[in-house]
Amino acid sequence: MCGRYVLAEIAALGERFNAADDVPSVTPRYNVAPTQTMPVVVKHSPNSLVLMRWGLIPSWAKDGKSEQLLINARAETLSQKRMFSKLLSSQRCLVPASGFYEWQQAAGGKIPHYITLKDEPIFAFAGLYEHGTDDQGADVYSYTIITTEPNELMASIHNRMPVILSRDDEAFWLNPDETEAARLLPLLKPYPAEKMEATPVSRAVNNVRNDGPTLLQQV
Repeated sequence: MCGRYVLAEIAALGERFNAADDVPSVTPRYNVAPTQTMPVVVKHSPNSLVLMRWGLIPSWAKDGKSEQLLINARAETLSQKRMFSKLLSSQRCLVPASGFYEWQQAAGGKIPHYITLKDEPIFAFAGLYEHGTDDQGADVYSYTIITTEPNELMASIHNRMPVILSRDDEAFWLNPDETEAARLLPLLKPYPAEKMEATPVSRAVNNVRNDGPTLLQQV
């Protein structure tokens, strides 16, 4: 799964993702957790950065609220589940990140690791988003991060990993003219292990109230 991530490079988002509008007013985040609001990239000819809530709220949820927190969606079953198959065809997004956390089971308890790409200071998770309204009629946008089987690096830490798209695949994933699952699903594969690195970090990241660059320091 993917339950926490980092987005430290805010100023570069517009250029990195070819977004025509201004970058939303957010600060660097070092411990992004579910239910928090973060910038997400969608294709609206050209790309746009939109603030959304992490944790997909189904379209049928009342008043834009849901008791079920859909922070991740499994790539292997997207086309089989009605809710996700609809979004796969028409409501795909990129979730910008600088890195993410995953916890490795150990004798003394779970050890958090910070995982990054070696040559990409900003990358994108493959995501799906939903649009609804709350009880006041205001727009509610929410998103989920797609996960897949782990690569060789991640398999030693956890049995799942988020789908990280290559730069070459990002435009295809966002393209609204692409609606066929058979063409989209092959993109949802493990990122090459040799292009990633994992660093053990402090258990301070376990507390969602902790947020700052010190969380990234190796222990």
